[in-house]
Amino acid sequence: MGAELQTDIVVRPVRDVDAEALGRVHATCWHETYDHLISKAALEKISPRRLAELWTHWAAQGPEFKIFAALADGEIVGFAGSGPARDKDAPRLRELYFIYLLDAWHGTGIGQRLFDAVVGAEEPLYLWVAEDNPRAHRFYVRNGFALDGGAHTEPFLGETLTEVRFVR
Repeated sequence: MGAELQTDIVVRPVRDVDAEALGRVHATCWHETYDHLISKAALEKISPRRLAELWTHWAAQGPEFKIFAALADGEIVGFAGSGPARDKDAPRLRELYFIYLLDAWHGTGIGQRLFDAVVGAEEPLYLWVAEDNPRAHRFYVRNGFALDGGAHTEPFLGETLTEVRFVR
Protein backbone atom coordinates (compact mmCIF):
# COMPACT_ATOMS: atom_id res chain seq x y z
CA MET A 1 0.00 0.00 0.00
CA GLY A 2 2.67 2.50 0.98
CA ALA A 3 2.42 6.15 1.90
CA GLU A 4 0.29 7.13 -1.11
CA LEU A 5 -2.80 5.78 0.63
CA GLN A 6 -5.84 6.81 -1.43
CA THR A 7 -8.27 5.34 1.07
CA ASP A 8 -10.67 7.09 3.43
CA ILE A 9 -9.41 6.20 6.92
CA VAL A 10 -11.55 6.87 9.99
CA VAL A 11 -10.54 6.13 13.58
CA ARG A 12 -13.51 6.28 15.93
CA PRO A 13 -14.87 4.75 19.13
CA VAL A 14 -16.16 1.19 18.84
CA ARG A 15 -19.95 0.86 18.59
CA ASP A 16 -22.24 -2.05 19.46
CA VAL A 17 -22.98 -2.60 15.77
CA ASP A 18 -19.25 -3.21 15.14
CA ALA A 19 -19.13 -6.46 17.16
CA GLU A 20 -19.51 -8.90 14.27
CA ALA A 21 -16.95 -7.15 12.04
CA LEU A 22 -14.55 -6.78 15.00
CA GLY A 23 -14.88 -10.50 15.73
CA ARG A 24 -13.86 -11.34 12.15
CA VAL A 25 -10.95 -8.87 12.11
CA HIS A 26 -9.80 -10.01 15.57
CA ALA A 27 -9.71 -13.66 14.45
CA THR A 28 -7.79 -12.76 11.28
CA CYS A 29 -5.30 -10.62 13.23
CA TRP A 30 -4.65 -13.49 15.65
CA HIS A 31 -3.89 -15.78 12.71
CA GLU A 32 -1.58 -13.19 11.15
CA THR A 33 0.17 -12.33 14.43
CA TYR A 34 0.49 -15.69 16.17
CA ASP A 35 0.81 -18.28 13.38
CA HIS A 36 4.53 -18.68 14.15
CA LEU A 37 3.92 -18.96 17.92
CA ILE A 38 0.78 -21.09 18.26
CA SER A 39 -0.11 -24.33 16.48
CA LYS A 40 -2.40 -24.27 13.48
CA ALA A 41 -4.80 -26.57 15.35
CA ALA A 42 -5.09 -24.07 18.21
CA LEU A 43 -5.59 -21.15 15.82
CA GLU A 44 -8.32 -23.06 14.01
CA LYS A 45 -10.29 -23.06 17.28
CA ILE A 46 -10.74 -19.28 17.01
CA SER A 47 -14.37 -18.47 16.52
CA PRO A 48 -15.16 -15.07 14.99
CA ARG A 49 -18.65 -15.42 16.53
CA ARG A 50 -17.22 -15.95 20.03
CA LEU A 51 -14.89 -12.97 19.55
CA ALA A 52 -17.89 -10.90 18.41
CA GLU A 53 -19.56 -11.73 21.75
CA LEU A 54 -16.44 -10.50 23.53
CA TRP A 55 -16.63 -7.28 21.48
CA THR A 56 -20.23 -6.74 22.54
CA HIS A 57 -18.87 -6.66 26.11
CA TRP A 58 -15.94 -4.35 25.25
CA ALA A 59 -18.20 -1.89 23.42
CA ALA A 60 -20.31 -1.48 26.58
CA GLN A 61 -17.42 -0.47 28.87
CA GLY A 62 -17.45 2.80 30.78
CA PRO A 63 -15.71 6.09 29.99
CA GLU A 64 -12.46 5.06 31.70
CA PHE A 65 -11.99 2.64 28.79
CA LYS A 66 -10.89 3.89 25.37
CA ILE A 67 -11.78 1.33 22.69
CA PHE A 68 -11.38 2.51 19.07
CA ALA A 69 -11.67 0.96 15.61
CA ALA A 70 -9.93 1.95 12.38
CA LEU A 71 -12.02 1.81 9.22
CA ALA A 72 -10.71 1.91 5.66
CA ASP A 73 -13.44 2.80 3.17
CA GLY A 74 -16.03 1.85 5.79
CA GLU A 75 -14.55 -1.58 6.67
CA ILE A 76 -12.90 -2.26 10.04
CA VAL A 77 -9.19 -3.04 9.57
CA GLY A 78 -7.91 -2.69 13.13
CA PHE A 79 -8.67 -1.78 16.71
CA ALA A 80 -7.04 -0.69 19.97
CA GLY A 81 -8.04 -0.39 23.59
CA SER A 82 -6.74 0.95 26.89
CA GLY A 83 -8.13 1.30 30.38
CA PRO A 84 -7.45 0.78 34.07
CA ALA A 85 -4.54 -1.51 34.93
CA ARG A 86 -5.60 -5.15 35.40
CA ASP A 87 -2.51 -6.42 37.24
CA LYS A 88 -2.31 -6.29 41.05
CA ASP A 89 1.36 -5.21 40.85
CA ALA A 90 0.86 -2.88 37.87
CA PRO A 91 3.74 -0.43 37.27
CA ARG A 92 1.26 2.21 36.01
CA LEU A 93 -2.41 3.01 36.61
CA ARG A 94 -3.37 2.50 32.95
CA GLU A 95 -2.74 -0.35 30.54
CA LEU A 96 -2.77 -0.63 26.77
CA TYR A 97 -4.82 -3.83 26.43
CA PHE A 98 -4.47 -4.45 22.71
CA ILE A 99 -3.73 -2.98 19.34
CA TYR A 100 -4.26 -5.10 16.25
CA LEU A 101 -4.17 -4.16 12.59
CA LEU A 102 -4.63 -6.44 9.58
CA ASP A 103 -1.25 -7.21 7.97
CA ALA A 104 -2.28 -5.55 4.70
CA TRP A 105 -2.45 -2.21 6.54
CA HIS A 106 0.91 -2.39 8.38
CA GLY A 107 3.19 0.52 7.53
CA THR A 108 0.36 2.89 6.55
CA GLY A 109 0.25 4.93 9.78
CA ILE A 110 -3.11 3.49 10.84
CA GLY A 111 -1.55 1.64 13.79
CA GLN A 112 -0.13 4.94 15.07
CA ARG A 113 -3.52 6.63 14.66
CA LEU A 114 -5.17 3.84 16.68
CA PHE A 115 -2.49 4.12 19.36
CA ASP A 116 -2.91 7.91 19.55
CA ALA A 117 -6.69 7.50 19.89
CA VAL A 118 -6.45 5.31 23.01
CA VAL A 119 -3.28 6.68 24.64
CA GLY A 120 -2.75 10.30 25.63
CA ALA A 121 0.44 12.08 24.61
CA GLU A 122 3.16 11.13 27.12
CA GLU A 123 0.56 9.22 29.18
CA PRO A 124 2.29 6.80 31.57
CA LEU A 125 1.06 3.25 31.00
CA TYR A 126 2.20 -0.30 30.41
CA LEU A 127 1.37 -3.22 28.13
CA TRP A 128 2.04 -6.90 27.62
CA VAL A 129 3.14 -8.15 24.18
CA ALA A 130 4.27 -11.51 22.82
CA GLU A 131 7.97 -11.98 23.47
CA ASP A 132 8.48 -13.03 19.84
CA ASN A 133 6.83 -10.08 18.09
CA PRO A 134 9.71 -7.83 16.95
CA ARG A 135 7.53 -5.55 14.81
CA ALA A 136 5.34 -4.69 17.81
CA HIS A 137 8.41 -4.23 20.02
CA ARG A 138 9.82 -1.66 17.57
CA PHE A 139 6.45 0.16 17.46
CA TYR A 140 6.30 0.46 21.25
CA VAL A 141 9.93 1.61 21.57
CA ARG A 142 9.20 4.31 18.94
CA ASN A 143 6.33 5.42 21.17
CA GLY A 144 8.50 5.84 24.27
CA PHE A 145 8.16 2.42 25.92
CA ALA A 146 10.94 0.26 27.33
CA LEU A 147 11.06 -3.31 28.55
CA ASP A 148 11.04 -3.38 32.37
CA GLY A 149 12.00 -7.04 32.88
CA GLY A 150 8.45 -8.23 33.55
CA ALA A 151 7.48 -11.45 31.80
CA HIS A 152 4.86 -14.14 32.18
CA THR A 153 3.56 -17.15 30.33
CA GLU A 154 -0.17 -17.10 29.73
CA PRO A 155 -2.58 -19.74 28.52
CA PHE A 156 -3.60 -18.86 24.96
CA LEU A 157 -5.95 -20.95 22.83
CA GLY A 158 -5.13 -24.06 24.88
CA GLU A 159 -1.38 -23.53 24.58
CA THR A 160 0.98 -21.05 26.22
CA LEU A 161 2.33 -17.70 25.08
CA THR A 162 5.21 -15.84 26.72
CA GLU A 163 4.62 -12.11 27.03
CA VAL A 164 6.99 -9.33 28.07
CA ARG A 165 6.07 -6.02 29.67
CA PHE A 166 6.79 -2.58 28.24
CA VAL A 167 6.39 0.55 30.40
CA ARG A 168 6.25 4.25 29.58
